[in-house]
Amino acid sequence: MATIDLSHPPPTAAGLLDALPRRLALTLPELQLAASHAGGAPLPFEVTDPAPAGAFDQRLGTSRASAQDQAYAAALAALHDPAETLARRGLLTHDSLDQGLAGALGLLATPRVAVDLDVTVDGARVRAWHREAQGAVATLATADGLVFELAWLAASAWPDELARAAMLPSDQGLRGTALPDAIDVPFELLDAASEAVRSSRSDLLPVLAARHSGACVDADGGTIGDVELASMLSALIIDTRGRLRALGADVSGDETTVVGVVSWVLLADGWHALRPRRDGDEHRVEVRRVEAADLAGDLAFVLAEVVGR
Repeated sequence: MATIDLSHPPPTAAGLLDALPRRLALTLPELQLAASHAGGAPLPFEVTDPAPAGAFDQRLGTSRASAQDQAYAAALAALHDPAETLARRGLLTHDSLDQGLAGALGLLATPRVAVDLDVTVDGARVRAWHREAQGAVATLATADGLVFELAWLAASAWPDELARAAMLPSDQGLRGTALPDAIDVPFELLDAASEAVRSSRSDLLPVLAARHSGACVDADGGTIGDVELASMLSALIIDTRGRLRALGADVSGDETTVVGVVSWVLLADGWHALRPRRDGDEHRVEVRRVEAADLAGDLAFVLAEVVGR
């Protein structure tokens, strides 16, 4: 089975410039125009036109969704002509696209391995698309759908690029929680606790903890008491501040694509990985504290399951 090693640091590059990814900031029109000059390379996302104002908007006033669509359309219309701006930056000359930019767009369109990242922190959302083939990686990321960062780099530098996607803002305040470094709980308990919180019945968390008494363990294998478990469930579900989801797949063949998932949750003290597993007939979830640099290792394990199947 083919594997991708993202768990080890990249080898030292021959020179400083060789070790640095090349990055470009492109507006959506610039990106679309560059893709058309790169042989019509498809982008890894779809662009939909804002829906026109409906009858209810005209009668009852503009809804929040309609206002956001209108603001997006206005911002998009205010952008400069993409051909002019690309030419001014030396990226488009006489209908000839910069070679590096064209290669990055081509790699985005024809990868061997695809990883889609969706990160939300305190309501702010960033989406990123990473594509790898033949020892090279191209990435595309955006926070607003208007301005995109396009980067291309050697596959040896991919772990650092993945860690960059999970890096928290410098002003993100962290504090301690009741959660230990790792706990192992039944999936049924997490599902029921989440539903209780969504239904505004967080008072049921102690009841659920008592119902699963003795079924939850810490990193050392010790049983977690009911009172401590209820406090941990509260920290895990009520104090959630964000999430990270990474979908990895082998897209090189014509067979049905198998997708692997990495799921993290951002709590008051930082990122925690949610790692499902089976214990006989029981579905369980390990919740383990992680750092941004751990994303590559988690993703490598998932990709090993799907690449080359």
